[in-house]
Amino acid sequence: MPPIFEILHKDCAGRIGRLETKHGVIETPTIMPVVNPNIQTIKPSELRKFGAQAIITNSYIIYRKPQLRERALKEGLHSLIGFDGPIMTDSGSYQLSIYGELEVNNKQIVEFQRNIGSDIGVPLDIPTPPDVSWTRAESELEQTLAREKEAIGLKKDMLLAAPIQGSTFPELRERSARELSALDFDVYPLGAVVPLMESYRYCDLVDVIVASKKGLSPAAPVHLFGAGHPMMFSLAVALGCDLFDSASYALYAKDGRYMTARGTYHLEQLQYLPCSCPVCSSYSVRELMQSEKKEELLAGHNLYVTFEEIREVKQAIHEGNLWELVEYRCRGHPKLLSGLNHTLSKHSGWIEEIQPLSKATFFYSGPESALRPEVLRHGKRLKNLKLGGKVLVKNHRIDNEEDFDWVLDFKPPFGPYPVELKETYPLNAEVCDIPDHESLTVALQNLIELIELNPGCEYTIALDGFSQHPLMADIMKK
Repeated sequence: MPPIFEILHKDCAGRIGRLETKHGVIETPTIMPVVNPNIQTIKPSELRKFGAQAIITNSYIIYRKPQLRERALKEGLHSLIGFDGPIMTDSGSYQLSIYGELEVNNKQIVEFQRNIGSDIGVPLDIPTPPDVSWTRAESELEQTLAREKEAIGLKKDMLLAAPIQGSTFPELRERSARELSALDFDVYPLGAVVPLMESYRYCDLVDVIVASKKGLSPAAPVHLFGAGHPMMFSLAVALGCDLFDSASYALYAKDGRYMTARGTYHLEQLQYLPCSCPVCSSYSVRELMQSEKKEELLAGHNLYVTFEEIREVKQAIHEGNLWELVEYRCRGHPKLLSGLNHTLSKHSGWIEEIQPLSKATFFYSGPESALRPEVLRHGKRLKNLKLGGKVLVKNHRIDNEEDFDWVLDFKPPFGPYPVELKETYPLNAEVCDIPDHESLTVALQNLIELIELNPGCEYTIALDGFSQHPLMADIMKK
């Protein structure tokens, strides 16, 4: 049997992959629009034209309404919904988090999902919210794990997702992921993260994602439940998320909100539509506001911009410049930028261990770039560089370079490196002619460490333009 999830391209911890289901292949990363069986702002049969390969719907909503339940069991889920591609079904965990109890148990809802022909089913996990006590988080995690293990024996030919829980405790998230990764599951959603996204707690979200990824097999497809704003796709994908789902396209439209990759506008605040999708190319703001189909049209725009960003992320992975896209997008919101800075300060070493060694190029786009995994990797490699004799470190042409035993170029944020490597990745980087403080600090720290590791050499430091940096005085003392 061919692999269920095949990874085709990689960058950072992100990847382009192929997830095989009974109703076709899903190319990841992608988002599955949420379809409410009762309220369909856009017909599911029309979702493919926006870019949807798969959708997600709620099996509990279908189960609890007799008319829908009977039709689903008789005709099948795909006929009921009106979508011929892969369909994932949630189990009602969201409703459980809202109402506290459901009139269905785990075994019943898993069997129901299988019997109606769901491509990817989900057990009835317990969505533990953020900031609860360790005791509650651990207790509810144990209940979730027990339900997930029960579900394995019920799946048959249905792919089965195993939500990873543990609240905001990275240790519990990693333990949950590690235990589930050893079992016969097919997709691994990160559950109960919507409250973090709604409150813009991207630093906590990053910790949840990374902890879960550390516990999972590198080959496991990861689903970030409830993530639907294009602004955050690039960061989530760079951390290793493959699938997303959201009803935001419709919920935002109902509230008159207009999505972009940089953030969200209220339609009445716009003078122009900053988009060239079919909706925005055909309507002015005024025409859209006055249209009887405003909600449907706005939902359509939100879907177009959502899938445009998914394609942008995929192209970035293919070209090997996903991290540049992450940096651009994270400047769209201060909290998202905090999430990026948190990622680099706390998890750059983890990303460095798993991302490809070589790419096409490295663009320096701001202070955050000084903490990228490639810079960290260069610092580690410098420790293996053994120098001797006369060493020149320079950032401009020197007439008597041939008089030195070693000639090292100096480029922030990397610092020193043998001139023979200047055309290799990442030292062929496009950087600012006038480096910022963070970039120069990292580069000079690398130089200081290299000098300390090779104390017996005679150094000539020829660095123009950096004399005002405090670390230059330390270097000259050495």
